[in-house]
Amino acid sequence: MISALEALDRLRAGNRRFVDGLAGRGQLTDKARRSALVSGQAPFAIIHGCSDSRVPAELVFDQGLGDLFVIRVAGNVVAPSQIGSIEFAAERFGTRLVVVLGHTQCGAVQATLEELERPSERRSPNLHSIVDRIEPAVATLFETDLRQDPTVLMRYAVRANIRASVSHLRHGSRLLEHLIRQEGLLVVGAEYSLETGEVDFFEGVPRSR
Repeated sequence: MISALEALDRLRAGNRRFVDGLAGRGQLTDKARRSALVSGQAPFAIIHGCSDSRVPAELVFDQGLGDLFVIRVAGNVVAPSQIGSIEFAAERFGTRLVVVLGHTQCGAVQATLEELERPSERRSPNLHSIVDRIEPAVATLFETDLRQDPTVLMRYAVRANIRASVSHLRHGSRLLEHLIRQEGLLVVGAEYSLETGEVDFFEGVPRSR
């Protein structure tokens, strides 16, 4: 088991390779690697990310089979099943870093802003469940002057939603709270840029990092 900060450094290094076009995941997905993982896994980081097809965590961080425990859901929202999945990995495998990974131009966040602008009764109840989880994080922004600039509003809303998910994970599970206090678990928020490929770890990262 590696520490949360070591895991964070590994993710940053992998993202730099990805951005620079130096990614080398081949050796991490070959037959020998698959065979070695049959008996078990030891992921060094848990990624709670968005389902967007443009943000596959293993590619973004240049990692291979068995390296990351990934949970993906539209808008990187947090619900009991996601919390349970994170609890499972943190407790079972001793993984000490959780990253909530959002991204620029998030469609789920955009849908939530549109719902605030023009409420719709025709939206699927299941889609509404996602919007309803994002809305508390962005509603206050919608009531400010940011509403006059949709581009800026979207940028702030994406980060507000990431921060809300981070807070939910830190304070919505007794098990995770215990691991944070006693076992060195770190929950951070990050934003992937569709434009540059860079990941900015902006929430909850120790100042020295």
